[in-house]
Amino acid sequence: MKYRSTRGGVQGLSFVDSLLMGLASDGGLLVPESIPDVRGNLAAWRQLDFVDLAQAVISEFVDDIPRPVLDELVTRAYAQFDHPDVVGEVHLDNLTLLELFHGPTLAFKDVALQLLGQLYNYVLQQRGEHLNILGATSGDTGSAAIAAVRGQANIDIYILYPDNKVSPLQELQMTTVADSNVHCIAVDGSFDDCQGLMKTIFGDLDFKAQHQLGSVNSVNWARVMAQIVYYGYASLRSPEPANFVVPTGNFGNVFAAYLAKQMGFPINKLAVATNENDILARFFATGEYARGDVHYTLSPAMDIQIASNFERYLFFYFGQDADRLAEFMQHFQQDGKACLDAAPEDGTFMATSVNNDETLAAIAEAHRCHGYTLDPHTAVAYTAAQKLADQLQGPTVIVATAHPAKFPEAVAQAVPGLVPRHNTLDNLAGMPQRKLKVAAEVAAVKGVISG
Repeated sequence: MKYRSTRGGVQGLSFVDSLLMGLASDGGLLVPESIPDVRGNLAAWRQLDFVDLAQAVISEFVDDIPRPVLDELVTRAYAQFDHPDVVGEVHLDNLTLLELFHGPTLAFKDVALQLLGQLYNYVLQQRGEHLNILGATSGDTGSAAIAAVRGQANIDIYILYPDNKVSPLQELQMTTVADSNVHCIAVDGSFDDCQGLMKTIFGDLDFKAQHQLGSVNSVNWARVMAQIVYYGYASLRSPEPANFVVPTGNFGNVFAAYLAKQMGFPINKLAVATNENDILARFFATGEYARGDVHYTLSPAMDIQIASNFERYLFFYFGQDADRLAEFMQHFQQDGKACLDAAPEDGTFMATSVNNDETLAAIAEAHRCHGYTLDPHTAVAYTAAQKLADQLQGPTVIVATAHPAKFPEAVAQAVPGLVPRHNTLDNLAGMPQRKLKVAAEVAAVKGVISG
């Protein structure tokens, strides 16, 4: 399997080279040159547990790491999850919740980042190299990435996050990590500012090479690859092709579902559930991709107006026409918007947005009717599933992305007196924190990395 850039300037990369490149050197995102067709394997794969299926699916995309080694890396990646199936399923009447928050930082990002940490560690040891990871987070990516590589001698990790705009517990999960290879950088700005800083720095190819920069954000193909697995797993456990409702900010999670469907897994519709930062909902309704002001909501991991993974979807929507994609993205970068002739019609996606009041109502309803506590991001998907119910024929799976104990303030606002707890988070109380505050300027971030 080889990899190429959505912008057309990079092609023929091995998986390991794509892993280390992260963001493509031409400014695009890396994608596989072909999508594996696995329909002939599905009957046998229905019998596999999560780890075995992950080994099978990931081997379709990785042919430059020996299969026994790859299988062992996958096994190690999921050894710290506290659910016997790695991911869980809970049924609320006619809806299924796919719980992806049983990893070490209680968020769906662990499913991909625990594997990414294993892959990085193996490759760097084989090559005798050191890597400086630069990432941006709106909440969960940072702590999950830190948990995946903390203490590794061949990696330093630098995480940008918007100061005072992630939940207190999310910040504690990052800043209380004492390992010397972990560097938390609180940026005076929004998540979009953090993401823009990261992309600009990766675009400085001399600086990237000089400091051996790598990525853990979902711009890194390996993140998306790992997320394909749980869509395949859930779809094979469904009695008929399933719909997935995905709380969405950066589009990486739902793009993995799109690829799973393209591979032949039994998936029907994909519903993009946004909060008040509704750039994606507006796109699927009108065909216009237009940046707006960032709204700070109860679901902060989705407080995003530039969906970094959306470019990968557009590349396939444009028939893998890199020139057309580059032109579209240039318009967006220059004007803050770019347009199709009409709303996209590919038979797969639908979208809707959910406001704060609806989010709180969903948390209250799920607790009242089912005794189940939703985190605010999953509550956005829960509400979206209700709004789109008439268009979602067949089984519907809501992707539950975070443990509710990470957002106790939102839960208590919806259900007074209810305080979700988890020992992992309780143990953070009173621990010393380490963070560095910087302006939203490229030079400031570069200065931290350069030391």
